[in-house]
Amino acid sequence: MKPSPEPSNTQALSEVVADGLRERGVSVEFVRIADLDVPPGVKTEMGEGDAWPRVHELLLNSQILVIASPTWVGRPSSLAQRVLERMDAMLSETDDEERPVAYNRVAGVVVTGNEDGAHHVISEISGALADIGYTIPGQAWTYWHLGPGPGPDYLDDPRGHDWSAKTARAMAANLVAVAEALAARPVPPPPG
Repeated sequence: MKPSPEPSNTQALSEVVADGLRERGVSVEFVRIADLDVPPGVKTEMGEGDAWPRVHELLLNSQILVIASPTWVGRPSSLAQRVLERMDAMLSETDDEERPVAYNRVAGVVVTGNEDGAHHVISEISGALADIGYTIPGQAWTYWHLGPGPGPDYLDDPRGHDWSAKTARAMAANLVAVAEALAARPVPPPPG
């Protein structure tokens, strides 16, 4: 939600996942939607100044996607929702073999916040990604929060970091394992 260079609690936890991916030979690129002009809509191209086409190209060139969001009143952030809305256009895009373009790609979710609702945010984002065609491995998520109501931020309080880091490392390992399995044996096009 915060534009660069402001510190981001969600990015800090996402870095733990990124480190786990890099340890497995995965190249990682962060895209901070708060830094881009991404208007609302359900198309890949929304006109002049729209930064989404570059993000869309990155999605098509990636085998692993991680969406990271803070919890806002128990829900995904408006920016995470904006990303999913723009990804809706991918539902009508196919590859050379007539598969939806998100097939044979994996995705996971990172959530931070000082209120409850992380599992709800994870399920909303994971469900949307599965609808678009991504494969969601087991334990493809991590989160950090210290319970309901106002409280400290991830960057300000070390409590719970060990558990979040452990699940982040498991998430990275599972994303890579399933991405490798799909590369070796791709999901075929849906029956006609």
